[in-house]
Amino acid sequence: MTARQADFLNMDLSRKVVIETESMEWQGSRADHVLRKPLEREYSEAGRATSIVEFLPGASFPAHRHDLGEEIFVLEGVFSDEKGDYPAGTYLRNPPGSMHSPHSKERCKLFVKLEQFDPEDQNKVVINTLQTPWQAGIGHLQVMGLHSFKTEHTALVLWPEGEKFQPHHHWGGEEILVLQGEFIDEHGRYPKGTWIRSPHLSLHDPWVEEETLIWVKTGHL
Repeated sequence: MTARQADFLNMDLSRKVVIETESMEWQGSRADHVLRKPLEREYSEAGRATSIVEFLPGASFPAHRHDLGEEIFVLEGVFSDEKGDYPAGTYLRNPPGSMHSPHSKERCKLFVKLEQFDPEDQNKVVINTLQTPWQAGIGHLQVMGLHSFKTEHTALVLWPEGEKFQPHHHWGGEEILVLQGEFIDEHGRYPKGTWIRSPHLSLHDPWVEEETLIWVKTGHL
């Protein structure tokens, strides 16, 4: 299979997708000791992709270019490249055309989105979310903005125990990764590690029973 051979996985963006990533089996990659759990994928080793990725101790990935950018949230451990070290809780954006040689000395686990930027979105972003203040959101929610470009908005949202939000539509869709606790709506319950992609104009009525932290992106589908 060539890098550009179609290997479609969850590429119909008009369909809702829910995956409990912690129950998935790890798969190999083209780098030794780098494992992944593919969530959406256009080609086997190229094009649009969203994955959970694990670098085992001492693992490295060959130098490569991101023609349409790379977006990372470090879930565990310390992720590194020639530009720096990024501990758990770091949000990282490498813009279109950027190159790097990633590695991890001890181990790391990442949420990674590849080749999904607007070509005009050229800002590099590095945010240590553990050192960034929260802002008040609607109701009792706390929000930490991570990135915005045109209609796309990315943030962390902290839900206190028992919080309920109003029913709402998602213009341009919504994507969620549950980082802590359990997210709930009328369609189901989503424990830590669940990835949810809801299409344009989808509707839900979310709440939580315990303190819950989610990574969320809207307006990009």
